[in-house]
Amino acid sequence: MASRKKLKKNIGCIIDGLFTECIVRCNCIPGTDKEAANEIIAKLIEMDADFTSRISHTEPGKAKVFYRQFREDFNRQIELLVGRIENISK
Repeated sequence: MASRKKLKKNIGCIIDGLFTECIVRCNCIPGTDKEAANEIIAKLIEMDADFTSRISHTEPGKAKVFYRQFREDFNRQIELLVGRIENISK
């Protein structure tokens, strides 16, 4: 298992990458739905805070189950947001 600090940094990097993608699409691609992009950005900020705080509250003795569920939840949320980001500039 990776350290909590490293996991928090990885989550931050993923969120930052999606945040940047959203901003670039808004500013560089004409016809981008800016309101939808703002909603995605707000969701990314909320996700960052949520998942980072969840890491700090692992139940003792249930770490393996916790991190498995954590990874599934995070990946599901990221996949949904990537799909939404792809659709804002069509």
